[in-house]
Amino acid sequence: MYAPTTSPFGLPDYTAAGAAALKHMDRSRQARGRLFEQAGYGPRESPHTVLHREPGLNLRRYDGQAGAGAPAALLVPAPIKRSYIWDLAPEVSVVRRWIDAGYRVYLAEWTPLPEDGPDLGLADYGSRLLAACQQAIEADSAEGTLTVAGHSLGGILAAIYGCLHPDRVRAAVLLESPLHFGGDASPFRALVEATPDAGRVAAAFGQVPGVFLNLMSALAEPRAFQWERMADRWLSLGSAERLATHLRVERWTHDEFALPGRLFTELVESLYRKDAFMRGELEIDGRRIGPQSLRAPLLGVVDPRSRLIPEAAQARFHDAAASTHKCLLHYGGDVGVNLQHVGVLVGASAHGELWPAIFRWLDAHRV
Repeated sequence: MYAPTTSPFGLPDYTAAGAAALKHMDRSRQARGRLFEQAGYGPRESPHTVLHREPGLNLRRYDGQAGAGAPAALLVPAPIKRSYIWDLAPEVSVVRRWIDAGYRVYLAEWTPLPEDGPDLGLADYGSRLLAACQQAIEADSAEGTLTVAGHSLGGILAAIYGCLHPDRVRAAVLLESPLHFGGDASPFRALVEATPDAGRVAAAFGQVPGVFLNLMSALAEPRAFQWERMADRWLSLGSAERLATHLRVERWTHDEFALPGRLFTELVESLYRKDAFMRGELEIDGRRIGPQSLRAPLLGVVDPRSRLIPEAAQARFHDAAASTHKCLLHYGGDVGVNLQHVGVLVGASAHGELWPAIFRWLDAHRV
């Protein structure tokens, strides 16, 4: 089926048959996820309308929000799993928090590409597709600028867009987003250094299966992806509400889709291996960008306990950004979130304390 490499992590050099096996595992995981939904632990999403569609993207506009003249916000999920982690249930919905704060709320819903579809990269996700979102948002709201908010890899895309379009971004909110990968700033660094060029992986897969990304994450940081999740389930048993959120997040973790080979290669080689964004050497659409290219008011959220996204992975980029107004908030975690990395989106204390602090800061620095 496949021939193993010499990697000390035991990573296989997949043949076409091995790649097909992993894609079958993806489908099996998605089927297991649907069992959680059948048991009543699926997402309870807010009503919305799709304003714009193209391969890889649906732009959602949420109903029941502020009228004309309200500031626009574009939420940018990570392009690996489904976007409903931002709108998991009414009581833990980041979408609802933005609506309640008086924003017109839009979300870039990344969608799976067909096997024979376009091979999209960082320039597509971080520039072209988000620019298409902004054009549709401006036509819908008459707002020429917007606040962009991204989580994890979605924060990378939001930061890239803010660097490329400083005149169109009112503020940037980056939630546990890995922007610096040097030294001790990334648990993936040793894994990346021990593996061959990501282009070989992309060539074998075409589109890189979600299960492959899960395996790499679990190898790099087993505590976050295994032990902490088991402990959270145990601690959630005493609360029906916390357990329900934990199980809804569990359903979401099975709802991944494949990453375009080009995007995977550019993330691994340009960001993880070369740390090009932090160095000011990330080339997008013929322009080199880095923290000094980001001039909009900047709010970051980090979890100082996290090994998955260490504080340095975001704080050093944050400190180097050219933004005049900057704020870095700490998130201390929650019980009932399954995976602490998404606690900032679904945790009870995040919704009770962190998000009100985010909106107070945005209100104070609204331009």
